[in-house]
Amino acid sequence: MAIERTFTMLKPGVLSRRIAGEIISRIERKGFDIIAAKLMRIPRALAEAHYEEHRGKPFFDELVAYITSGPVVAMVLEGDAAISMLRKLCGSTKAEEAAPGTIRGDYAMHTGLNIIHASDSVASAEREIGLFFKPEEIIDWKDGNDGWI
Repeated sequence: MAIERTFTMLKPGVLSRRIAGEIISRIERKGFDIIAAKLMRIPRALAEAHYEEHRGKPFFDELVAYITSGPVVAMVLEGDAAISMLRKLCGSTKAEEAAPGTIRGDYAMHTGLNIIHASDSVASAEREIGLFFKPEEIIDWKDGNDGWI
C-alpha cells in the first residue's frame, strides 16, 4: 500500500463530550502517524471554504454553524492508504448507518452532529490540509513502529 496523508477534524461535540482522547487513541491504535495537530476555533470564512462543495445544499448552513460552534481538533495523519483506512475507521457519515465498532457507530447519534470529519480523496486531503495547516506545521517523523503496524 502507498503511504498517504489525510486530514481529519474532531468536531465540537467531541470536545464538549470530553471524548477527544478516546477518539485520538483509536486513531493511534489503528496505526496512523499524527504529523500535525491543533486545537482551534474555526472562523466562518474557513468553515465555508472547507465545506465549499456543499454550498447551496440545504444542510450547508447547518454544517458551518456546527463546526464554528466550539473548538475542534484538526489533524494531519499519515499511513498506508490513510484516506480509505480512516474513512473505514470513522464509519458511515449517516449516524443510523454507522456500524458498531466505528467511531461514528460508537459515538454519533445524529448525522447533523457528526463527530469526525475525514477527507474522502487525495484531492480533498491536499486541499483540506492546505486550508488548516501551513507546511511548517507538519512534522515528518517516524516512531520506529511501522514494522509492527
